[in-house]
Amino acid sequence: MSLARSVTEQLGRASWIRRMFEEGARLKAERGEENVCDFTLGNPDIDPPAPVLEALARLAAEHPPRIHAYMPNAGFPEAREAVARHLSGRTGLSFTPRHILMSVGSAGACNTFLRAVLDPGDEVIVLAPYFPEYFFYIQNHGGRMVPVETDANFLPVVRRIADAITPRTKVILLNTPNNPTGRVYPETLLRDLGGLVDSLDHPVTVLSDEPYTPLVFDGREHPQVVSLIRRTVIANSWSKTFALPGERIGYLAISPRLPEAGPLADACTFTTRVLGYVNAPALWQRVVARTVDVQPDISSYQRRRDRMYEGLTRLGYDVPRADGTFYLFPKSPAADDVAFVQSLLSEGVLAVPGSGFGRAGHFRLALTVPHHVIDRSLPAFRRALQSTGSS
Repeated sequence: MSLARSVTEQLGRASWIRRMFEEGARLKAERGEENVCDFTLGNPDIDPPAPVLEALARLAAEHPPRIHAYMPNAGFPEAREAVARHLSGRTGLSFTPRHILMSVGSAGACNTFLRAVLDPGDEVIVLAPYFPEYFFYIQNHGGRMVPVETDANFLPVVRRIADAITPRTKVILLNTPNNPTGRVYPETLLRDLGGLVDSLDHPVTVLSDEPYTPLVFDGREHPQVVSLIRRTVIANSWSKTFALPGERIGYLAISPRLPEAGPLADACTFTTRVLGYVNAPALWQRVVARTVDVQPDISSYQRRRDRMYEGLTRLGYDVPRADGTFYLFPKSPAADDVAFVQSLLSEGVLAVPGSGFGRAGHFRLALTVPHHVIDRSLPAFRRALQSTGSS
């Protein structure tokens, strides 16, 4: 049996994140896990918040009738009601359950929306650097990804976005706080982007991918994209904020200010089903309905950011200070970021080259590791830097 040509081509550019993660598994088996510092995958190493685990235990003990049964494809009414109430309080907009679809993580929400709106050849603007799976999400549904470079501080440039818009542009995909840079897009910039979207002669919708919104440091407030840009649809999940990436639970929220909100909700309910998700996990819909207002403790991630940032800058690395998430995106001291990541690999440190995120000359570190791993990695980072002649 031959593979689909499109899949064969996609395998050739498969995610560097997964590629390096798999390389890490090989290295750990070869050298021993204690001798490898793995910064590849944003896989939280902390437990979910206590109220979430307590809600899960209560549900298991209570075992409500038909707890594992099918429900409407958009999700349990009580889960959608809880998310709508939460979003209304956070954004000042009048969300109702009609605007909410429970999803199989944020990735499921993105694919559900893109399948509902893209015709073959439609364009989706994505800001570089970007989460590499976006390319595949867009191509899954016949779309074409149009990368637009951010500035030297990884912030969007509205003029560049405007220049990239064509009659085929359907979607602008935002990710703030951003993976891989940790940058939070400021309110003034989002307002300017909203003005651009409102000025267009055909409808373009912002898809705001927001799995890291609570993970913002230094007392900052994260601007609400949906409050600042009228034509916005939110994709979100509890994977990062509740440390539940393996449970695949999230939601799609359609702004009540979208004139086509009702038909779009119907279309996304249909695409949820035909893409094979059918519905979001039943048990976890019930858990998040009870815990949607729980705020995670992000202090551990901020301490890790500070520890790695200070350690690398002392060694001589150029490290932009992340506003949020649990990533750092240092500048590669060698011109070839892939070659530099390979030199780190030889030292037992696993990172992901910036080329995989659409911005060469950097590398990404996921700080979902204990503090002692950060400390243990620094001598290896020093040796890798010295090998480039930069120190």
